[in-house]
Amino acid sequence: MWSERVIRLIDLACEEDLGAAGDLTRGLISGASDVVSASVVARQAGVICGLSLCEAICERFSRRLAQPLSVAAAQNAGGETRASGASRESGASHAGRAFRDGDTVAPGDIVARVHGPCAAVLSLERTLLNFLARMSGVATLTRRFVEAARRASAGVQILDTRKTIPGWRELDKYAVRCGGGANHRFGLHDAALIKDNHLAGVRTERLAEALAEMLRLIERGAAAFVEVEVDDLAQFEQVCRVEGVDVILLDNFSLEQMRAAVLRRDTLGLRGRVALEASGGVTLKSVAAIAAAGVDRVSVGALTHSAVALDLSLEMPSATDHSG
Repeated sequence: MWSERVIRLIDLACEEDLGAAGDLTRGLISGASDVVSASVVARQAGVICGLSLCEAICERFSRRLAQPLSVAAAQNAGGETRASGASRESGASHAGRAFRDGDTVAPGDIVARVHGPCAAVLSLERTLLNFLARMSGVATLTRRFVEAARRASAGVQILDTRKTIPGWRELDKYAVRCGGGANHRFGLHDAALIKDNHLAGVRTERLAEALAEMLRLIERGAAAFVEVEVDDLAQFEQVCRVEGVDVILLDNFSLEQMRAAVLRRDTLGLRGRVALEASGGVTLKSVAAIAAAGVDRVSVGALTHSAVALDLSLEMPSATDHSG
């Protein structure tokens, strides 16, 4: 499922934590070789993501530590999969099956269990939680944007951007999908987005002509779509004249300008042929109004550049806090 890039990322994370010397505290643990089953517990409500990556993380640590480690998603069967002290009932939508990426979790939910020698489990702990918490944070924030937008417009798409942690793009974009969002282009290689900097110095009245020439230079077989960014309605009008543009990006448009662009696109008979995407400073407070303006897509850099990690912890059978 995962690319070689992601496996290299896991290897780097393993090396980052263990270094050349390994875990200097493993010899301090009483019963270090005792096999335990530790629980990954959600400490706040959100969307879990990264469970499908846990096996690969365990495999890399197991190889490095020469110790058997395994992980399995926990079955949600109501209160039976809640850590001690949690009182709220588990969501009915998950009852009777194991948690999966994209599922909602509540405080106290046990989402996975890690099996292996006690010292090895503790060596694995922080890296495993780092991946899960980051990915779950992105999925959780995405779900909030999707729900807010679709209350105003059922068909609108919430998209990510390339504002991802370097090296993490595959994981960040996977987490967006698990949160109910959609992926924009993966990189510069799979779709063409002609931005304002590409058009710097081009007068508005020459924009259509300049774009037509640019489109002739783009290798269409390699581009999933061609998108053009506009800053105002005059530029928008010019881009609507150009054949071969799939998406027009309305950058920092006001709600009034968005509605005018939607109306003009539809009047020209371009609905279904040219999608309109809103972008620029989109927040949870503003996304519903943007969606209601009639755009097809809303791209949100905050999904990946401002997501807060979901609070997760690893509980050993003794309930001792080893969060490190």
